[in-house]
Amino acid sequence: MGKYLNIGNSGFTSMTKDIYVDKTEMISFINSTLGTSRKLTCVSRPRRFGKSFAAKMLCAYYDKSCDSRGLFEGLNISKDVSYEEYLNKYDVICLDITLFISKASDISDVVKDINNAVVEEVQETYPDIRKDHTLADTLFRVTQETGNKFIMIIDEWDALFREAKDDEKLQKEYIDLLRSLFKSSWTDVIFEAAYMTGILPIKKYGNQSAVSDFREYTMLSPGNLVRYIGFTEPEVLELCKRYHVDFEQMKHWYDGYSFRHLESVYSPGSVIEAIAREEFGSYWARTETYESLKLYIDLNEDGLKEAIVQMLGGERVSVDVGTFQNDMTNIRRKDDVLTLLIHLGYLAYDTVQKQAYIPNEEVKQEFVRAVVAGRHREIARLIENSDNLLRKTLERDEEAVAKAIEEAHKTSAAPISYNNEEALRSTIRIAYISCMDEYITVDELPSGHGFADIAFIPKRNSSMPVILVELKWNKTDSGAISQIKGNDYPQVFKNYGGDILLVGINYDARNKKHTCKIEKYICRRGM
Repeated sequence: MGKYLNIGNSGFTSMTKDIYVDKTEMISFINSTLGTSRKLTCVSRPRRFGKSFAAKMLCAYYDKSCDSRGLFEGLNISKDVSYEEYLNKYDVICLDITLFISKASDISDVVKDINNAVVEEVQETYPDIRKDHTLADTLFRVTQETGNKFIMIIDEWDALFREAKDDEKLQKEYIDLLRSLFKSSWTDVIFEAAYMTGILPIKKYGNQSAVSDFREYTMLSPGNLVRYIGFTEPEVLELCKRYHVDFEQMKHWYDGYSFRHLESVYSPGSVIEAIAREEFGSYWARTETYESLKLYIDLNEDGLKEAIVQMLGGERVSVDVGTFQNDMTNIRRKDDVLTLLIHLGYLAYDTVQKQAYIPNEEVKQEFVRAVVAGRHREIARLIENSDNLLRKTLERDEEAVAKAIEEAHKTSAAPISYNNEEALRSTIRIAYISCMDEYITVDELPSGHGFADIAFIPKRNSSMPVILVELKWNKTDSGAISQIKGNDYPQVFKNYGGDILLVGINYDARNKKHTCKIEKYICRRGM
């Protein structure tokens, strides 16, 4: 068992002994590409979305130095017609680029370290092959003299571009290494397949990309691999049953990513952490990319601040993902920042409407933390004012609530003028940003004989009251309260057993003033 050549199946073994979701059907997809013109696969995913898990799984399946039959028996791949044909049949080179970076005494030596380390192991495994100094030459000689082809797996292939983003000489050296492997007449001779993972999609470096022949699967276009991006809802539901975890809470915290052929995708690393720790919370701050979130939302790109506020308020914003250059340095406009955050997993993307949005509670909390600690003091003040608004709502201080909503409307993210109740609703969402800590927000909640405009529903084990908000435009706040009562909106909470606050908000376009009326409604269980 080597360090880089035929590393064995211990990585996958440890995975299956932990909280595990069977994603082995992905192997059948890779099997279908072996030896074809589609054999080069590149998958870009955020941190905590299972990239390294997939790499370890593929190593265990293809590596001919180990016997992985016992590991895969009973898993989904064992039912596939290609299972026996390729199980443990190849020399597998597995490279974790972040490992090489962490081991290097000088990052400028990383490319030489990769070349020399793999060449040395290959020559130890095949001592009769004439020695050569370059990796491509060495692999070519092995294949020519033995007929053995390789499968190469590169985890975090783009790490060097992130860690040495200003070292053009080192980047060129790395590109030349990749080009010698994957963009030459030897590629088809040496490799049966290659699988690379990264955080960002492939960027064109120099005159051409060294990896342009790879088929890409990204957060914007996952294609056939959409089911392997994260955990699907049936998979999470099964985990919740197995480990006795509240599914609705899990969904609220970690769901929200949606794709054309798969509507509900969960962040795998966060789901596993929540089960293992027996606690729902945010685990993104432990990732390297959290620093990127703080850095990029502090930029002064036109419209970025407004977009952030709107998304914090639960809205979606339009984004042109086509301008992004697939790196973290050439950020020139708001859409570049938003597209980068989609790839980093901090935003989800609706491919039909071409809109970005904050996917779930976990990510929303990270946004708030990053904003409060950042340079956009106007947004930070908005969040602070929202804390006060929630407090005054609970105290039923109608004048203070109306004043706080007026302040929220003055932010550049709110509609400049109202021409309907939906515009008013946008301001209310922004004003009540702080409700995210204690409440689940639902627009147009079906209840009684209609739909409550906005319902703030306390999270599990919270002692907070339900808040039902009805909006009016050029009418009266009393009329809003009357509508809540007349249409019996509170009846959906008849088993809640706690208090309900009825909040009527009206905007008078003539005097450009908000008014508010708040009543307490006691809903006894079973009534």
